[in-house]
Amino acid sequence: MSAHQQTTLEHRVLGRTGLSVSPICIGTAAWGVSSPVHGLTVPEEDAVQLTLAAFDSPVTFIDTSNNYGDGESERRIGLAVRRAGGVPDGFVIQTKLDRDPETDSFDPDRMRRSLDESLDRLGIDRVPILHLHDPEHIGFEAAMAPGGPIDVLQALRDEGYADFIGISGGPARMLTQFVETGVFDVLITHNRATLVDRTADALLDAAAAARIGVVNAAIYGGGILASWPRTSDRYHYAPAAPEMLTAIDAMGAACERHGIPLITAALQSSLRDPRIHSTVCGLVTPAQLDQTVGMAETVVPDALWEELEALRPSKETWIDD
Repeated sequence: MSAHQQTTLEHRVLGRTGLSVSPICIGTAAWGVSSPVHGLTVPEEDAVQLTLAAFDSPVTFIDTSNNYGDGESERRIGLAVRRAGGVPDGFVIQTKLDRDPETDSFDPDRMRRSLDESLDRLGIDRVPILHLHDPEHIGFEAAMAPGGPIDVLQALRDEGYADFIGISGGPARMLTQFVETGVFDVLITHNRATLVDRTADALLDAAAAARIGVVNAAIYGGGILASWPRTSDRYHYAPAAPEMLTAIDAMGAACERHGIPLITAALQSSLRDPRIHSTVCGLVTPAQLDQTVGMAETVVPDALWEELEALRPSKETWIDD
């Protein structure tokens, strides 16, 4: 074990749910026949072997959704579940209700079909956590309206299909509105609590005050923080501001001086936030799982955190929604 290694990856209680989850959550958004947004194709057997490896690892949390890979993400998890003879005790699978892929409808029939499809692919009859996905496509008022998707989500929980319900989306101020309703047990935010963007700070404060479980996703900003020197000039799938690019390059150089990869600092900037209970990492092979656990256990010196804090770009470069 190197001098940079700790020995444990302690589990955390996911807010008021009481569920114990690993601080790393496997992200499966790219697990399709092809994923142009992510720029890769994930072979089926890689995804199945990764899931099976997770079943025998310190990582006990996996995130999927009805529309990831046009259903392939859930189907591949389901193949692993069947090979393993069921979901291991203590392992948490969360999925999401998705709008109709052709009509964008969030109507009640579609919400119920979304769950039926998910459970069939996963090969299970219920999930610990069920989210509504991307409510920004209809807005807060329509999502919360009587008979709307949030009503259906609560009904599905009450019918026994989920233990807890969550909200998963983008715009931070809109998500804060959902958090403040008191309806939700879990929140997923993405791209807005990273090494270079603190858009979600007020949202995370609101979630902490409500004792809501927080899962932080897209911590590498679409890949720009995953390597240094940079191989991308895009943050959150759009051109990054020059100030942000300058900051990322300076952060990468600071990390190099301290012998810490930029990707490790990007991961740990989420792991070390007490308001965040688990961090989604998009993984595609068992080797990446091992690498990510190693990054999580790496000791990052306080002096580097101080440098990175001083280098963070201004709010004008953030998503700030």
